[in-house]
Amino acid sequence: MKASELKALKEKTREELNQELAELKTELFKLRFQHATSQLENPMKLKECKKNIARVKTLIREKELGIERN
Repeated sequence: MKASELKALKEKTREELNQELAELKTELFKLRFQHATSQLENPMKLKECKKNIARVKTLIREKELGIERN
């Protein structure tokens, strides 16, 4: 994830982050299915998607706790 994409995520509300999380989980499901059927050309997409999910979850938790990071 690029720095500009991360900055854009930080500016979103919790509801928007929850929406983004749902989209990423759906994408991960599709990638896993493609990987299982040997249709996934780049398996590193799985790792990237998982990391993006973790980033969004971290941002959601920070907003819940009221933590502001640069």
